[in-house]
Amino acid sequence: MLNRAASVQFGGSNAILARVIRCHDWPTYEGWCWLDVYQLTVTGDAVERRSVFVRVAGLRTIVGPAKRGRVR
Repeated sequence: MLNRAASVQFGGSNAILARVIRCHDWPTYEGWCWLDVYQLTVTGDAVERRSVFVRVAGLRTIVGPAKRGRVR
């Protein structure tokens, strides 16, 4: 979950669910990092890929049910 605790850009109703793809090793301020994420819907479907600058201490992990693979 990315909300105001992670960055002011996610304040109020701008909070998003996201799946982290990568944490970049780019130089930043201490305690902050650049992440590549997939923005998710409430059902866990990826709708957009984004790069976000966030405060590591403000990130929250949400554990949900594992998605089942598609049967073909």
